[in-house]
Amino acid sequence: MNALVGGPHAHSGNSISRTMVLVLVALMPATLFGFYEFGWPAVFLFLVTVAAAIAAESFSLALAGKPQKPFLLDGSAVVTGWIIAMTLPPWAPWWIGVVGSFIAIVLAKHAFGGLGQNVFNPAMIARTVLLISFPIEMTQFLTPQPMFTGSSPGFLEGLEITFAGHTAFDAVSSASLLGAIKTQLGLGVPVNEVVGGSLSLTAMALGIVPGSMGETSAVAILLGGILLLATRTITWHAPVAMIVTMAVLAGLFQAIDPGRYPGPAIHLVSGTFLFAAFFIATDYVTAPATGMGKLIFGAGVAALTFIIRTWASYPEGIGFAILLMNAAVPLIDHYVRPRIYGRTRSGEPIRYEET
Repeated sequence: MNALVGGPHAHSGNSISRTMVLVLVALMPATLFGFYEFGWPAVFLFLVTVAAAIAAESFSLALAGKPQKPFLLDGSAVVTGWIIAMTLPPWAPWWIGVVGSFIAIVLAKHAFGGLGQNVFNPAMIARTVLLISFPIEMTQFLTPQPMFTGSSPGFLEGLEITFAGHTAFDAVSSASLLGAIKTQLGLGVPVNEVVGGSLSLTAMALGIVPGSMGETSAVAILLGGILLLATRTITWHAPVAMIVTMAVLAGLFQAIDPGRYPGPAIHLVSGTFLFAAFFIATDYVTAPATGMGKLIFGAGVAALTFIIRTWASYPEGIGFAILLMNAAVPLIDHYVRPRIYGRTRSGEPIRYEET
C-alpha cells in the first residue's frame, strides 16, 4: 500500500477496538446494577445474548468469506449483544436473547454489508422485532429481586428460570413502569395518584422499579454517559437534544393538563429513554454526521417517543422513534452538511490577506 502523501493527514489515535472498549466500560455501572437487582437469571440471559451475538457475527463472516479474527476481535459484536441484553426483560427465556442477537447481527448489520454499512441501529431493530413478534415474553417484567437476598433465586433456580422456564416467573411478573402508568391513566387515575409509593421519582432514578435489565437506574446510566462524554467517545449533541426536547414537550403538556400528562422527570427517568440517549442515539453509523444534524436527530427521537408514549398503544416507543429517525438520517445529512476544509459554509474558498 502506498503511503499517504500531502496534507492534512493526522491520526487521532482512536480505533474501533478502543471505542468499543470504552462503550463496554461505560455500560458496566448499569449492567452490574441490573445483575444485582434481578439476580442470576439476568446474568444467564446476558451471557446467552452476548455469546449468540458473537456466534451470529462468526456465521455472517463465514457466509461473506471475510476473515474471522479482525472482525470478531474489534468488539462490535460484543457491544451489540451487550446492548440487546440491556433492553430485554431480565427474566426473559434464553431463546429471546438468541433470536434478538441473530436478528441484529445477521439481518440488521451484515445484510447491509457489515460494520459501518447498516442503515438502522441493530440493537433497536432486534428489540422492535422481538416486541412485535413476542409481545408476551417482551412485556413480562418483575419487581427487583436483589441478588443474595431471600427473594432472589439461587444459582440453580436461576438456570431453571432462564433455560427451562420456572413457575415462579408468573408469580412475580408485572407491567413495566411506563406500562403501569399508561394503564392507570387510561382508567382515569390522575398522575399524582399513579406516581407515589413504590413508583416515586426517587425509586425511578435509583432503579428500584420493574423494567428491562439495563434501563431502570438513571444514576447508573448517567455515570456511563458521563464517561463517554469525558473520553469524547460521543458528543453532547444527541443526548442534550433528546433530554431538552422531552423536557419541553412533557412540561408544556403537563402545564395544559397536570392530571393527564406526566411531567418531564417521569419521562426522563423511566423506560429506556436515558439509555437510548447515551448509548443508542450516539451510534456513529446510524446518526447524522454533523453536530447540527445530531441535534435535529435527537430532537426528532424525543418528539416521536413522546408522541408514541402519550397517544399510541405502546407505553415506551423509543425503539420505533430511533428507527424512524435512522430512516431520516440521509435526508438530514443532505441538507445539513459539514463545512468543507478550506471553504466557507457557502462553499467559497477561504481567502486570507497577506501581511
